[in-house]
Amino acid sequence: MTLLDKISWPQWQERADTLVNRTLDRHVRLAVTGLSRSGKTAFITALVQQLEQAGFSSRLPHWQVLQSGRLLGVQRVPQLNHHIPTFPYGEGLAALQADPPRWPEPTRTVSEIRLEVRFRTQHPLLRHVKRDASSLFLDIVDYPGEWLLDLPLLQMSYQQWSDQVRAQLADPELEQAAREWLALGAELSLTAPCDDEALRDVAASYTRWLHHCRSQLGLSLIQPGRFVLPGEYAGAPMLQFVPWVWGPLQEQAAPGSLQAMLEERFAYYKQHLVQGFYQQHFASFDRQIVLVDCLQPLQSGEAAFRDLEQTLALLMRSFHYGQSNWLRRLFAPRIDKLLFAASKADHVTPDQHANLQHLLRHLVHGAYGVARFQGIAIECLPLASVRSCDYRQVSHEGRLVNTLSGTTLSGEAVHLFPGEVPATPPLANYWQQTNRFGFVALRPPHWIPGTALPHLRLDQVLEFLLGDKLQ
Repeated sequence: MTLLDKISWPQWQERADTLVNRTLDRHVRLAVTGLSRSGKTAFITALVQQLEQAGFSSRLPHWQVLQSGRLLGVQRVPQLNHHIPTFPYGEGLAALQADPPRWPEPTRTVSEIRLEVRFRTQHPLLRHVKRDASSLFLDIVDYPGEWLLDLPLLQMSYQQWSDQVRAQLADPELEQAAREWLALGAELSLTAPCDDEALRDVAASYTRWLHHCRSQLGLSLIQPGRFVLPGEYAGAPMLQFVPWVWGPLQEQAAPGSLQAMLEERFAYYKQHLVQGFYQQHFASFDRQIVLVDCLQPLQSGEAAFRDLEQTLALLMRSFHYGQSNWLRRLFAPRIDKLLFAASKADHVTPDQHANLQHLLRHLVHGAYGVARFQGIAIECLPLASVRSCDYRQVSHEGRLVNTLSGTTLSGEAVHLFPGEVPATPPLANYWQQTNRFGFVALRPPHWIPGTALPHLRLDQVLEFLLGDKLQ
């Protein structure tokens, strides 16, 4: 039996429909990317909920297809990639509806959800082909921020990666936290035969250090990402290696030596996990939104903020940008619209949103310039997928001050002014100031199921990413 015989007629029809949709520019794959804890899961949950409510109780005044009366409806439809888990939309809504409400669980594996957007077209040709309505099929793809951070490894040798980690350890706080795995690794010899048990112990200690850097120090550059979120590869030998930071590497590793094994596992990890992930997902994206939490690193300190700067610079080199046309959509899609979103914008007062936007632009200026040069439509926006607080003006020392009113994760009602957000990356002395910005994490608001979630600028996100596809 040939491959052609194995493909059923419904599958052929499905593939033909996909081809037609891509040819007519009626299929968009949207990558929701971002670092760990940037709010990807909450963003997708809120976005789908707003779309399902469009036309009923939606809060999308800047989405032109809705405001012009051309939107007919949005619904979830079966995804095409049957081997990829479906995004846990129901679980995310359940978390937001809980008593007390809570934020959805973070992303732990790649997932996707497909929507069909029905609308009346304004296109002079398509209007005659489909007089009643047109459809845009939107595939939204989510994946762990930890896996995203592996992409820069594709451009690195084992030596380069080891040098990068060695540079990180110049920070006294990071070196102090790394004492255990540094001591264990110092007992190893590059030229000696590889001791699997000893290497496994060092790798386990290194993994604990990565967890500490992420959870306790608020760092973003956590590599390799699969170490902290291994999924089905937990315990696999390809996750048992470490960077060599105890001196120079040998120019040529002897077969069977520790150095040979370290280099072999690093290369295997890149080829079988990172490269495969890149080819399967990133190469097919049309549009991209990058969520960036600028506020928590400001709170965590200078090391966390500089780490965020470095991480974003590395990531932006990994994405494949280029103007799209119908041939590329069919055979080699490229990202032709890129949106950077400063998440959790509701945690600052409205008068600070401009500063937050400027800060984000400074953080991504390198990617911003390259994308603009290549003709890519690019924008920066402050965003809150789910607005968790109210804004009030109070009188303080004879003047009106903007404040936030919400509930902390522990359930404490707060009324505060978090401070000013710097419009540019701050200098070192910023973190010695007593009146600098203070981030307070808030829980989601209570809301009535069946109504649209409160948000900030989701309608502008939709217009930027999809507006041209809904003409």
